[in-house]
Formats: sequence, structure tokens, C-alpha cells
Amino acid sequence: MAILIDKNSRIAIQGITGREASMVARHTLAYGTPVLAGITPGKGGQEIHGIPIYDSLKAACQEHGINTTAVYVPPAFVYDAVLEAIDNNVKLIWIATENVPQHDALKFLHLAKEAAVIIVGPNSVGIISPGERMKLGAIGGDNPDRCFPPGRIGVISRSGGMTAETSWTIKRAGFGVSTAISIGGDSLIGSTPCDLLALFQEDEGTDAVVMFSEPGTTFEEEVAEMIAAGRFTKPLISYIAGRFTETMPENTVFGHAGAIISQGRGRPSQKEKCLREAGAYVVRNLDEIGDVLRSLFGEEKGGQ
Repeated sequence: MAILIDKNSRIAIQGITGREASMVARHTLAYGTPVLAGITPGKGGQEIHGIPIYDSLKAACQEHGINTTAVYVPPAFVYDAVLEAIDNNVKLIWIATENVPQHDALKFLHLAKEAAVIIVGPNSVGIISPGERMKLGAIGGDNPDRCFPPGRIGVISRSGGMTAETSWTIKRAGFGVSTAISIGGDSLIGSTPCDLLALFQEDEGTDAVVMFSEPGTTFEEEVAEMIAAGRFTKPLISYIAGRFTETMPENTVFGHAGAIISQGRGRPSQKEKCLREAGAYVVRNLDEIGDVLRSLFGEEKGGQ
């Protein structure tokens, strides 16, 4: 089992003929994930890696029943790409592009919510469900099995690199991943950790979730409220990076656009306190993730 992407996903790539999107399409196919269509205006009728290219997403949807799209277009064109996907009833939109204009992001996030469309990103490295051999984006590169074995532990991370690092830590502990999601590093993103935890709560193939967090945002405080209210009842293991930022000046950006402490909000110590009090397992280094998983599920490769 998995969340967001599985064997029912019918995937298109918007901007498929770009250099990065073309490479990602090749890796995606090699992993076993079918890509049914690519979209690049003006190149309809061509193929890339055996994937048919269409001038519009509408044409691809009519031909293939697309329900999932990966957006690889320049920042100025993301709004139009997302709007086209919403208009054509695509229910999962994953966005690789970073530095999307905030005004555009505000508009399309509002429209997506009204249409009950799930958006992951912008500035996400991808989503992967190893047991389904399904992935969107560059996540895992050309060999996802190095970091993402199939199993029963969900992973949520703002950072793309730490999505892989966290999953690799889970692998080294003898466990595997149900679905791993890089939620994106832009200051305005679609699916939040709470949104994804709600999906993991309902997923019979996920026993626990590991969340890698950064300074900035109130995501972790919101997750703590969710746990305290009983809306997420599975074990949550949390690692929060950036304790050095506690002594840094406010309004300093630490890596991602959204990793910023302002008016006392977003401090790692505050996040840790809230999560611990709510009942989450808060670890101080990545190796402790394995210790917690083994204490919960035993040594016999539980969670796989």
C-alpha cells in the first residue's frame, strides 16, 4: 500500500522535453513507473523515450485518462501549467520548479483547494512508493533502491536530499518505506505535513511515519496539535535539524525559502517541545530513528 501514487496513477510530464525532465522521464521508466504522456507545446506528435508528446495536457487527458502530472516548466509558466491540470480534472499535481512567483502560488493553491486537487511542491524533489515501483520526479536518481526499499514506514521531508538520507537511515535499521514525500522548499507549498499524515493515517500499508524538519514554519506545531487531538494515532518519529539557528538573528533564511525564524516562531526547540509533549518520538540524531523503530517493531526487520 502507499499514498498519493500507486499502480492506479496515470502520469503525464508537463515540459518533458527540457533537459532535466527528459532525464527524469528516463529514470522513471527504468524504475518501472509508466509515463503515459509528455506535454510540450509545438512538439505534439513526437516521442521521447517512447513516450508520446502532446501540445496540450487536455489532449493527453483525452487520450490517456491522466490523473497525475509532474510539472517541469520555468517559474513564470507554472501557474498556467497548474491551471491547465486543474481544468482537466487531474487530481494530483506534483511541481518540481522552484522559486515560483508567490502571487501565482497563492492563486493556484486556492484554486486547487476549491477543486479538491492535491498539490505537492513547488520545489519538491519527488514522491516515491517503492512497493508499487512508482515515483514522480528526480527522487532516488537512477537507482532509487539504494535509499528506498519497500516497507511500511512513511517519510515526510521538506528537503529533497534529506528525504533520501532519512529513508536510507530507515533502510540501515532494517526497515523499508511505504511512501516518501519531499514536500518542497518554497515558502508557499501545497500539501503540508498535516495533510500527508492524514493520508498515512488511513493507509493500511503504513505503520509509522518519520518526519525530517527544518527551522521555520509552524508545520510541526500544527502536527503536534493533530496528534494531541487524536487525528494521527500512528507512531511519529521526528528529527528537527538546525539547532544552531537558535542563536542566529531572526529573519535569516537557512537554506530553503521557508526555513526562516521570525517573531520567535519556527525555532527547533519550540518544535521539539510541542511534538514531545504531544507524544511524538523526538530524536536528536538520525541514528536514533533506527533505535525507535526497533523498540516499536522489534529486531526482525519489522515494518517491512
